[in-house]
Amino acid sequence: MNKINNINPKAIQLDSFNIEDGIKFSLLPGRYKDKDFFFTNEENLIDALNFYNKTQIPLDIIITDNESFNRLLNQFLEVKTQKEFQNSDIEVEEELSLDDFIKNSLDILDSENSAPIIKFVNSMFFQAVKKRASDIHIETHENFGTIRFRIDGVLITQATIQKNIVNLIINRIKVISNLDISEKRIPQDGRCQIKIANKTTDIRVSIIPTYFGEKAVLRLLMESEDIPTLKDLGFDKTVTEGFKELLEHSYGMILVTGPTGSGKSTTLHSFLQTIATPEKNIITIENPVEYKANNINQIQVNNKVGLTFSSGLRSILRQDPDIIMVGEIRDKETATIAIQAALTGHLMLSTLHTNNAAATITRLMDMGVEPFLISSSLIGVLSQRLVRILCECKEEDETYEFKQIISKDPTLQNYTPEKIYKAKGCPKCNFTGYVKRRAVGELFIMNDEIKTLIANGTNDIELKNKMIEYGMKTIKQNLCELVINGETSLSEAIRVGLKD
Repeated sequence: MNKINNINPKAIQLDSFNIEDGIKFSLLPGRYKDKDFFFTNEENLIDALNFYNKTQIPLDIIITDNESFNRLLNQFLEVKTQKEFQNSDIEVEEELSLDDFIKNSLDILDSENSAPIIKFVNSMFFQAVKKRASDIHIETHENFGTIRFRIDGVLITQATIQKNIVNLIINRIKVISNLDISEKRIPQDGRCQIKIANKTTDIRVSIIPTYFGEKAVLRLLMESEDIPTLKDLGFDKTVTEGFKELLEHSYGMILVTGPTGSGKSTTLHSFLQTIATPEKNIITIENPVEYKANNINQIQVNNKVGLTFSSGLRSILRQDPDIIMVGEIRDKETATIAIQAALTGHLMLSTLHTNNAAATITRLMDMGVEPFLISSSLIGVLSQRLVRILCECKEEDETYEFKQIISKDPTLQNYTPEKIYKAKGCPKCNFTGYVKRRAVGELFIMNDEIKTLIANGTNDIELKNKMIEYGMKTIKQNLCELVINGETSLSEAIRVGLKD
């Protein structure tokens, strides 16, 4: 019998060994340095030895620390509950909220093993997929923890739980993401997969230490079949027709702009799926790869090994591409290479973080890109936002604020509503007042006069006025139309950017 700490044994199956009893008495078979052993920990040593004497299996015992033993235990529990997750038990939990799960289940802390935690995490994933959540936030506060889902761009609290349960949940997530459960001092990033109703969803995991404990954010990544078509994105007909015109170009640069979470990546992937054909070589470099698509070649940024947007883009240009998508232009180097690619016969798609279409051009100038290069390469700019759409339970909003906002902006003078609506909330919309989101945006397709302005080094205001003069409908105007048509509320329009 040896004592070894800080190890990571691999679970093994023994023909004559009852793993249920092994879990119960804390005696587990595993492989360490190519040899098979039984593993236990100090606090359960007596129970483990008594059970070992009954097994009559001639393997040596290693006594290890709790963290190492729990790593091995979680491997067995994962196998044990895998069928449970994919089949009947998860259906029982379908109608339960996470709060109900906690109330109706056994005491998660008062258990022989961590199977209740596994079931809770499985239920959490199921609820997130069912409610169309894009992110799961697991947070630790001073005396309690919370689980929140980001649904339609807004964080909604799903459960408030005991602080020590949060630690168990995060440990479980670390196990399935191949992260170090003993390390709580530094940030960790990983990935895992879940399978619900024969559909696999990739999850990107980020864990950081906070003042009261660890916080985990899980981003649910999408499959290619989840990518909406140009029509499904929700833009108005004029903008959608403009997309089709832009995507007919064989070379040039198309930029999609907006704040984080405004749907830029989804729009770009919709573009790619629209123009993807067997005779085209499409290559993307992204961070992260948010949609897995079978008909394009996707590269994941990895800063640890020097694979950045700029270095990856250089390599892509040697891969004989027809169409290139760069997840984000962050610096002058990436912008310069992207523009050169657009000028040498490639269709280049990318994103920038700017507030409107006109600011995109001046942002590139601020990065140090020469104005004449921008005017030569850029063929179109889309600035977009995602707006929540009111549920049918909406009610009339009698506030006068909308008229005050309109009166202060000359571009909104033509919008005079008879009545507008606000969110109410019902079971159908999960009492949020909203049921889905749609995109709104301002699209400008470059023309000779704008190119001349850019080449001469213009400013935001002059560019924006010229774009409006040539028929561009601004994001504010689109938001006003949605409010007047009763599709969204004034508060939602203001949140998205009506007052910007």
